[in-house]
Amino acid sequence: MSDKIKADLCIIGAGSGGLSLAAGAAQLGRKVVLFEEGEMGGDCLNTGCVPSKAFIAAAARAHAMRHAGKFGVASVEPEIDFAAVMDHVHDVIATIAPVDSQERFEGFGVRVIRAHARFTGERMVEGGGFIVRAKHIVIATGSKPAAPPIEGLAQTPFLTNETIFQNRTKPGHLIVIGGGPIGVELAQAHARLGADATIIEGGPSILGKDDPELVDIVRAQLADDGVRIIEGAKVDAVSGDEDAITVRAGQQTITGTHLLVAAGRTPTVEGLNLEAAGVEYDRRGVKVDASLRTTNPRIYAMGDVAGGRQFTHVAGYHASVLVRKILFKAPAKNNEHLAPWVTYADPELAQAGLTESEAREKHGDVKVVRWQADENDRAQAERDTRGLIKVMTAKNGEILGASIVGKGAGDLIQPWAYALANGQKIKSFTNYIAPYPTRGELSKRAAGAWYTPALFSARTRKLVSLLSIFD
Repeated sequence: MSDKIKADLCIIGAGSGGLSLAAGAAQLGRKVVLFEEGEMGGDCLNTGCVPSKAFIAAAARAHAMRHAGKFGVASVEPEIDFAAVMDHVHDVIATIAPVDSQERFEGFGVRVIRAHARFTGERMVEGGGFIVRAKHIVIATGSKPAAPPIEGLAQTPFLTNETIFQNRTKPGHLIVIGGGPIGVELAQAHARLGADATIIEGGPSILGKDDPELVDIVRAQLADDGVRIIEGAKVDAVSGDEDAITVRAGQQTITGTHLLVAAGRTPTVEGLNLEAAGVEYDRRGVKVDASLRTTNPRIYAMGDVAGGRQFTHVAGYHASVLVRKILFKAPAKNNEHLAPWVTYADPELAQAGLTESEAREKHGDVKVVRWQADENDRAQAERDTRGLIKVMTAKNGEILGASIVGKGAGDLIQPWAYALANGQKIKSFTNYIAPYPTRGELSKRAAGAWYTPALFSARTRKLVSLLSIFD
């Protein structure tokens, strides 16, 4: 016998998006049921964003110790206690975990069921001995690491982002399949913590979705950190046992102690029995319309499983879309194309809107302005002048995109994301006063450079000359 529950909203998945929506709906007085068979907080808290950034922070401290000499402080080779680094990572997770805990959400009034959920009808979900009938259902099951069809992979021990932070022994040589953000971040961090690291990327370039000009700066730093990068090399086969891994890519054979597969992610739809609910899906995820509604008008999908941009902040944004749509019955459109993204390598690489190549392809004649970090006084004071900002606009000054590489790029991109979301033009960046000395001045300087050709043109000089007669 299963207990029956009637609810206003049933959410499957307690990751970033599911938790945000559950909290909002419950605090607005709706009866909410939340299913989660794994850890509360989902991938971001437990195996993704949080542990990786804690791990990167440890690597950054080690790197700073090796390069302190330029500040008049003795450089030293740090002693790395890799197990202690992992203790730090898991301590950060534990510190944040109460924010996503079952107890906290039950305090909001959410009924949390720690079990796998599956559809049994168009408005029915069952799991953990409960049958839930809800007015609306939201699928927020996220994604999981993809296992590419590589010969021998199933028989070879390998790590993913879901398991690598359980490894307490420093790799002798970490081989990374995949040169996307996860692969780049973790290869660099491991190298800075004393491991050898090799990235194998099947496409022509690591970080292939980003601006090549900016990627070159990241690639140079990776090489300086000792990371070997092999691009344009499809992995044909892997083999070996623990601490003795062999990867064959074309004519090259790479041997190492550990293998990390970071070759993309796939939506988590298995076991949901979506067919029973009339919900269509494909390899990219659940099919949704502009308001995140599935082919069943009572069911929505959000976050990674919805087949769009796979970022925690997009899942959180989806929650706000669904609060407006489901609870307030207001028109709500998913504009996730406005979401920026950041690769947290050193230097960081951030993008909002269109890259230069995308802007030229879509709009033809565009205006591109740059400002180099070596022209920024704060960057000079900190002895870190790697990087630049590049801004793409239409001829009328409409902002089409911004690309930033350098220290703190993930923070520097935010005003550009704001401007894009609000339809602002480049002039808005010339109107504000930037505190000195900050890296934030890069944005204002780039905006000023947009006007430089016209400001100091012969026509403008003539105008100023004419106006001088009124002195």
